[in-house]
Amino acid sequence: MTTPWLHIIGIGADGLASLMPASRAALEAAEVIVGSERLHALTSDLGSERLAWPSPFDMMVDTIAGLRGRRVAVLATGDPLWFSVGARLGTVIDPAEIVYHPQLSAFQLAAARLGWSLADVETVTAHGRAPEQILPFVAPGIRMLVFTAGADTPAQVAALLRDRGYGASKMVVFSDLGAETEARAAGTATGWDAEVGALNTLAVECVAEPQAQLLSRMPGLPDTVFTHDGKMTKRETRAVTLSHLMPQRGALLWDIGCGAGSVAIEWMRAAPDAHAIGIEPRAERRAMAAENALALGVPRLDLRAGAAPDALDGLPAPDAVFLGGGISRESFAPAWDALKPLGRLVANAVTLESEAVLLGLYASHGGSLTRLSVSRARPVGPFTGWGSLMTVTQLALIKR
Repeated sequence: MTTPWLHIIGIGADGLASLMPASRAALEAAEVIVGSERLHALTSDLGSERLAWPSPFDMMVDTIAGLRGRRVAVLATGDPLWFSVGARLGTVIDPAEIVYHPQLSAFQLAAARLGWSLADVETVTAHGRAPEQILPFVAPGIRMLVFTAGADTPAQVAALLRDRGYGASKMVVFSDLGAETEARAAGTATGWDAEVGALNTLAVECVAEPQAQLLSRMPGLPDTVFTHDGKMTKRETRAVTLSHLMPQRGALLWDIGCGAGSVAIEWMRAAPDAHAIGIEPRAERRAMAAENALALGVPRLDLRAGAAPDALDGLPAPDAVFLGGGISRESFAPAWDALKPLGRLVANAVTLESEAVLLGLYASHGGSLTRLSVSRARPVGPFTGWGSLMTVTQLALIKR
């Protein structure tokens, strides 16, 4: 039986006083304590060896793993498994070697101060990430709690809300939650000018103005919200494509020939912590995809220069693959081979040559083959008529 040697301890703003007896005993027994400068200061009465977080964080992960055999405590602010270090360490160290010591999180404390049901609130982190992370959740009546990156984050969030027609949204910033110095500042996004402490949690209640941008996290965003050069998977086809790709929490998509990035972006918006690698040979299209990803709240879209099959070498195995920028057997084969069991692959074709490839793949691999024809109303002189988009042939496969 494995004996735990690593204790990951959540600690509150009031330091040692916030700890349960078992947590305090584990901390006092530690030979090595790892944490930030602020958390070391809160526990300065203990004489253990101290290690500070380095940058990049992965260096400390290796260091902690190398301490196996000693009694080690890692300090984390609040709940160590909620947007915190505990989850990361649990992916590289056997959980049987770890004891987690929970603590009230800033989200729980902020919700309690406001009387909000935490089950009905979107919880987001902007710590170490762009504040645009909040954008997929912005909608009328939505309540959000946001871990911030520092004193500047609330003003940045206020600007994002104003730009999208949510200037009337109510904002409350809690600084030093749980400490004697706890403070709050309140206002609206339009009038936000408060100075807040560096350690803060932001609460937002979205209030839409008449001109507010309304965007769903469900697939099928309007084409007009993307910067593109005309060669983009259109709204109706994109919605069907993503229904076959089935976005899931933490899953990885390869978007091969991603162009403006519309499919990869909607994949990431549709499921928590979903990831996407967009492969695109043209620099101007990668630039458009990066611009779209930031504007639509998924700044972590991973864009790679190149084309299949060469650009696929060395990539982590995908849960789903989209082939939308030209399909060939040469691009299909390595993508299909790399796809995880029960992974989904969707390929779209608009030319006769590409359609012929899909027909061959359908004959050899099965799946579903669909032809999508869409017409949109458009002016015809003083009248209105139907304008047809290019017909799309779509192959959808599940790897079993």
